[in-house]
Amino acid sequence: MTVIENEYLRVSISTQGAELHSVFNKQTGVEQLWQANPDVWPWHAPNLFPVVGGLINDELHVDGQNYAMKRHGFARQSEFKMAAETTKTHALFSLHYNDETLKVYPYKFTFQIIYDLIENSLRVTYKVINLESKPVYFSVGGHPAFNVPFNAGESYEDYYLEFETTEALATHRLSAEGYFNGETDPVQMNGNKLRLTRQLFDNDALVFKQLNTRQVTIKSDKHDQSLSVEFPHFNYLGIWAKPGADFVCIEPWLGCADTEGKQVDISQKECIQKVEQGHVFESSFYVSV
Repeated sequence: MTVIENEYLRVSISTQGAELHSVFNKQTGVEQLWQANPDVWPWHAPNLFPVVGGLINDELHVDGQNYAMKRHGFARQSEFKMAAETTKTHALFSLHYNDETLKVYPYKFTFQIIYDLIENSLRVTYKVINLESKPVYFSVGGHPAFNVPFNAGESYEDYYLEFETTEALATHRLSAEGYFNGETDPVQMNGNKLRLTRQLFDNDALVFKQLNTRQVTIKSDKHDQSLSVEFPHFNYLGIWAKPGADFVCIEPWLGCADTEGKQVDISQKECIQKVEQGHVFESSFYVSV
């Protein structure tokens, strides 16, 4: 386990999936990250690559060929290498293409995940390096789960999500198989606040595709502790918790699930990203306490 820390945060990261295992708030003594109870949801903060969400029939289509690909891709179950340049406040993890990745994703790439502590914020950066002589298509996203409530003796219903802007929100419905079905539902807000309830995720995640907001903050009615996720360049956002669980996921995405009846080539997928030959893609989001 790799640990980076400063006066505000102590962060632990595993080489499997380059996944966060702990975001400990040293100012309040609170563990902010869900601790992956295997009886509830066995992840902390999986990194999603090279797809986000589910693919119809678990198949990825590339240039007329079909490849077996599970929901959210293979990165979260892959072993990353930690770079030697790791410092007290900086850690870089790399996943390089190999024979196994080429069987399911026919591109040569390096996928890097970089963690930096900047005062009271953790910056998470995704880099995709194209090693091909053609464009590489991919999706990428975060899936961090944050403990709610923050403190013992509090209630889940004491908490709400505060959006950066006040706007009419609609969630894009997912089928039982995890594909968009083309329908939307309005989300009941109180101004820019979304109350956390035990029923909020009964119909799966809330998925927003056209947000003006670029920051969502977890707050409580009972105190002024908070946690914010800022995602300046991520166009889609998922918010989810397993019903009844004491966490909420705030998920910045550059990519999304398939839509029912619309199985297309990777280059035509909704919200797909492209990095040209000889180029590097890079995008970051921030977790702040």
